Amino acid sequence: QVQLVESGGGLVPAGDSLRLSCAASGRTFSSYAMGWFRQAPGKEREFVAAIRWSGGSTYYADSVKGRFTISRDNAKNTVDLQMNSLKPEDTGVYFCAADPGGGSRWYLSRHPNEYDYWGQGTQVTVSS
Repeated sequence: QVQLVESGGGLVPAGDSLRLSCAASGRTFSSYAMGWFRQAPGKEREFVAAIRWSGGSTYYADSVKGRFTISRDNAKNTVDLQMNSLKPEDTGVYFCAADPGGGSRWYLSRHPNEYDYWGQGTQVTVSS
């Protein structure tokens, strides 16, 4: 059974950095793509970034491109999201997700319904 556990959220002032980590277990993830999504109060869940576990190709939402970096550590089975130059609009609950078909698909998906497994989320709050 796939388990995803996020950590690293917190409260920071605008301009600061945070690093989120997602610990993945229960499967061999070499054929998967992994994604980070976020959800602000009263808003729909939105795509942040994705990475193909094998090969490491990445894809970012325009709103975070140049500020956020997604990476994976094959030895530790973790997927990290380094967030720099944080803005108040980055506030929300951040979720890690796993897409079993993402390794073989020609594109990395930004659609939540293509991700079958989700973590419980970690809160990120950026104060102005």
